Amino acid sequence: MSALPTHQLFDPNDPVFVVHEGGKLAVHATSQLRDAADLSLLYTPGVADVSRAIAVDATLADVYTSRRNTVAVVSDGTAVLGLGAVGPLAAMPVMEGKAVLFKHFADVDAVPVCMETGTVDEIVDAVARIAPTYGGINLEDISAPRCFEIERRLKERLDIPVFHDDQHGTAIVALAALLGAVEVVEKALDELTVVVAGAGAAGVAVTRILLAAGVGDVIVTDSRGVLGPDRVAEEGLPSHKADLLRDTNRTGVTGAIGDALEGADVLIGVSGGTVVERDLMRMAPRAIIFALANPDPEVHPSVARRFAEVVATGRSDFPNQINNVLAFPGIFRGALDSGARAITEEMKLAAAHAIACLVEHPTAEQIVPSVFDERVAPAVAGAVARIAARR
Repeated sequence: MSALPTHQLFDPNDPVFVVHEGGKLAVHATSQLRDAADLSLLYTPGVADVSRAIAVDATLADVYTSRRNTVAVVSDGTAVLGLGAVGPLAAMPVMEGKAVLFKHFADVDAVPVCMETGTVDEIVDAVARIAPTYGGINLEDISAPRCFEIERRLKERLDIPVFHDDQHGTAIVALAALLGAVEVVEKALDELTVVVAGAGAAGVAVTRILLAAGVGDVIVTDSRGVLGPDRVAEEGLPSHKADLLRDTNRTGVTGAIGDALEGADVLIGVSGGTVVERDLMRMAPRAIIFALANPDPEVHPSVARRFAEVVATGRSDFPNQINNVLAFPGIFRGALDSGARAITEEMKLAAAHAIACLVEHPTAEQIVPSVFDERVAPAVAGAVARIAARR
């Protein structure tokens, strides 16, 4: 676990700490308990009738319990925001915040489930054992590359939607933003060269959804440089990077990120590193830069605007915030309402297009809707539900 500066004191009067005092969640009963008659219905003896019925027909749990509208927000605290492996207790404020967003934007009840980390087998087994309580599983802040295997195995084992938001939420909103940005710069998706800086959870998912959407070419870089043909035989190359190397970089670029940016139309940063100006100068005219690391973008917007016509970040204090909250509440709302057993690639693409369509006339200052646009979650939910209905 990475060490944080424990000697630093905090001010309990700081508004950030004030709003977190006592946590951000509470349990609210949906039925009134006023007297003995209510008690006999809500608990014993009446509750036994419902339990017997569910024991005979498990599908009734979606009708007579809260399961149908409840999602577990699961984390082991190994990759929390930009803090790293801070552990399950320090992950709790983030998971509680996620639950608040689920409820506010899509009326989905979400429960933080922060567990001690362990092997992939242990985490998969632990989540699978609690899964009967929930209608969906939202994986959050689990370190790469373990997150890929955990998600894959849970999707195979469970018959409810499993969604790793750090991967797919980021990817969906990044694609939605790109759909708006290309309208501004008057370029076609299939003619774009996109450089994805970062080959972790978000980088993999962003790359995959861009390829599925028909982007011309994607070049991925990591801390060692471009994933190119010169790295095919690299000892110890993780399998997820080997897969990316096989499916991307059709022109065979090698070298550093500056080499990848030569003539590139788009830079999408999901690495938390820094991209220097001399490399940005090599991009194509009318370029697009999405610098998504938080709180410090790979390129500060004031710098990015010197080299790109459209600039986006993950921050709320600059235009074009690429924020996962545009995706995950509606994704789960649509999946839960439709009874979907999985969140498919087709659903993710449909969600991205639904978000993009809410900005009728994109501009350099607005390529995605506001996170407070009340149309977003219903639009995404509807797109997901329509795909689910076809299956």
